[in-house]
Amino acid sequence: MDKTLHIIGGGMAGSEAAWQAANMGVDVVIHEMRPKVETFAHQTGNLAEMVCSNSFRSDDDEQNAVGLLHWEMRAANGIIMTTADKHRIPAGGALAVDRDPFAETVTQTLRALPNVSVSEEEITDLPTEGNWIIATGPLTSTALGKSIQDATAQDHLAFFDAIAPIVYADSIDMSQAWMQSRYDKGETEEERTAYLNCPMNKEQYEAFIDALLAADKTEFHEGETAGYFDGCLPIEVMAERGRETLRHGPMKPVGLTNPHKPEEKAYAVVQLRRDNALGTLFNIVGFQTKMKYGAQTEVFRMIPGLENASFARLGGIHRNTFINSPTLLDSRLRMKSRPNVRFAGQITGVEGYVESAAMGLLAGRFAAAEILGHDIPEVPLETAMGSLVNHITGGADAKTFQPMNVNFGLFQPLEDVRGGRKGRKVRYKGYTDRAKEMWQQWLTSQS
Repeated sequence: MDKTLHIIGGGMAGSEAAWQAANMGVDVVIHEMRPKVETFAHQTGNLAEMVCSNSFRSDDDEQNAVGLLHWEMRAANGIIMTTADKHRIPAGGALAVDRDPFAETVTQTLRALPNVSVSEEEITDLPTEGNWIIATGPLTSTALGKSIQDATAQDHLAFFDAIAPIVYADSIDMSQAWMQSRYDKGETEEERTAYLNCPMNKEQYEAFIDALLAADKTEFHEGETAGYFDGCLPIEVMAERGRETLRHGPMKPVGLTNPHKPEEKAYAVVQLRRDNALGTLFNIVGFQTKMKYGAQTEVFRMIPGLENASFARLGGIHRNTFINSPTLLDSRLRMKSRPNVRFAGQITGVEGYVESAAMGLLAGRFAAAEILGHDIPEVPLETAMGSLVNHITGGADAKTFQPMNVNFGLFQPLEDVRGGRKGRKVRYKGYTDRAKEMWQQWLTSQS
């Protein structure tokens, strides 16, 4: 019997799965078709390349579910979190990374392992033999996607994901913009000034909304439907839901004071987050877009401070594909009809870099243990990992299954803890304390 673990896809999930399995002593082959076969969104052939954003979101492991997921992955010696910490850049209470050095380090670290190799060719058929993890992410190649569809006897579910633009810092007018994290959040001055803010008055905001609604948008191909994931909506779609939607979303003006006009309250604020360690690039937070390139430059230069902005990358839109995991996968991420194949990452219906890597971590450990003849217990439902894998493999309704970020709504309820908003702080701390204890026990059981 072949003892090698084959992983299709070298993104967040595939890289984490390879790291975990290799460290358990299994030989691993990562099959990554880039750069030989390109995708719409990727720019390099590096493993773990970050596309949509450079943020891993909140790093608060006591009051935030994704922060707890960070903690669990660190406790499991995850390569994604270790590397993210190494290349961390200021982002207030969030964990943001310098994306190019991050991907380069993950690539170098994995390629340096003696039991890991990288094969640069496209896998076009769902394997029938051997040990495999499918971690092809939202941009699964057409051929492999068709093979998965044929094997599952059902259509993929799909939605569209949009990419935010990146601006060169030296093209931003700092006589209008200023550096401040919302509510001055952060433990250091660098963290408290991690975001660049561009204010708008009511007249500017209304003109901006008008331009968004009128701008030329990317058209969909015949047969495609725009089923967006709510956590990554294009700004035009948000604007179409109501003129005030953006002002209560990514453009909310709360927790900020304009030092240029301290007595004047902005009607809306556009925030930009540092995209690299040098501070030469900033991405526009929450500004995923499906506007055509020409329209983007015109509309975004209406933002005060960005009138002469130069763009390192404009926004875009691409199709994201995921399987109906509650129907197709078991609790160890195996395909029920083909147990030698596991799925991990965004293709399973989790949303976000961290969630994708987390499912890679579990798939890698489960697959390696099976190859080595070991038994790993199921992940405790009380943990962030367990709540997420439970959701995608059975907790969600298969008929209405949609991509999901980790959140406390997926957790097993606590007894004798006050509900509602007033009890939220104590409840969240209860969730995280319980999860940490259960996760450590789960890890210890494998040592």
